[in-house]
Formats: sequence, structure tokens, C-alpha cells
Amino acid sequence: MIKWLGAVVGFFLRGLSGAILGFFAGSIIDNFFGSSTGSAKSVFQDYTRPNVTPADFELNLLSLCSIVIKADGQVSQSEMDYVRQYFVSTYGKEKANAIFRTFNDINKKGQISAQRIGTFLAQRTRYEVRLQLLHFLFGIAQADGSISNPEIQKIREIAGYLRVSINEFDSIKAMFVKSANNAYKILDMPKTATDAEIKKAYRTMAKKYHPDRVNTQDEAIKKGAEEKFKQVQEAYETIQKERGIN
Repeated sequence: MIKWLGAVVGFFLRGLSGAILGFFAGSIIDNFFGSSTGSAKSVFQDYTRPNVTPADFELNLLSLCSIVIKADGQVSQSEMDYVRQYFVSTYGKEKANAIFRTFNDINKKGQISAQRIGTFLAQRTRYEVRLQLLHFLFGIAQADGSISNPEIQKIREIAGYLRVSINEFDSIKAMFVKSANNAYKILDMPKTATDAEIKKAYRTMAKKYHPDRVNTQDEAIKKGAEEKFKQVQEAYETIQKERGIN
């Protein structure tokens, strides 16, 4: 009740922006008094988006896998085996086959859209999970021994739909596509960065990609988090040796 009163007062004082601030402040007060009666509710509950269901996540993940596999116009058997092995090891043969059957039905109807899937997942999953999704997609692309430019471009496109920044994308790509100054690219820092900046970047990356921050039951995403965390550590150790950083 207080939140609506706050919205009205705020509107008269500062217009629309005041109404929003008043509503938000009133929500905090409502939440505070509600907690004393055992009926507390997070003030952010009205602004959070519903999580994706396990079934939807599985189908959308499989759809993204299919898009990446087809990106270069060549359906590689090793890439297909990589995906199938993951689904069987994660969900068991029976459930994996059921997921593939459902996916095939959707695929036949031509309902697979990278933009639709990316937007759907961006609205319903945490940023850390989306980063690991990209890590998994790069793993698929690399399953046949190399990653083609069309595959890189398709994953970059998917990253955009998932609302992952270009710097984060480049950092993940550097873990699979080796180039000059690779360790710096993984830490998302230029080679001209100071030792203090490198240390700060490492702490930020290590915290961001720590497996404990990826709150998911999906084994592929968990594995991706562990691998990325390991590569961040290795990148920092490489720079440490190169510069003599203690």
C-alpha cells in the first residue's frame, strides 16, 4: 500500500521519475514491515524475469548446437558426436533420445531461430550462464579439430542475441582461437596495461568466472565454467612469468 502512496506523492513532486522513485522507496518500506509479519517479499520480485524450465533450456541448447554445426555448410560427424555424447552423458540415453526426437520435430517445422532463442535465454538466464553457453558452443565448433570463420561469425551473432558484450565474446574466443598476445586477450586487457591493471583484471575475471557463480544443474555449463576459470588462471600465470609479477 505504501508503495502506491509513494508513487502518487513522487509524481506530484517530480513527475514520472518521482513516481518511479516513490514507488520503489515505498516498496522497500512495505517489504520491511511485511518481514515483521512473516510475509516478506523481495522488493525486486516484480522486476525479475521467470527462469527457463529445464525442458526449454535443453531444447534451446540443442537448437543452438544445431545452428553452430550447420554454420559452415558442412555437418561434421565429430561435432554431432560431441553434442550427442554430451546429452547422453548428462541426461542418460533414454531422455537424450526423447530430447532429440522433440528437437527433430521442431527442426522439420523450420522453427529454429538464433535470434528468438538468444532473446528467450537472455530474458531468463543469468549472465554467467550465458557466458558458459558461448564456451560450450565454441567447444562444439572445435570438435572437428578447427574452428572456421563462419562458425566464429555465427557464435558472435548468437552472443549478440544473448546480450553478451563483444569484449566478453573476444575473451572466450581467445581460449579456442590462438593468436598473438592470447593471455592478454583472455583477461580482456591490452599488452600495454600496467601490472596493477593486470592484477585487477585477473581478480575480476577469476571472480566472474568462478564455477560457484554459475548456478545451474547443467553439466556442460558447469564444465565450461571450470575450464574457463582454469584458463583465466593460466593466462594470468603466463603474464606473471613474462613480467616477473609477484
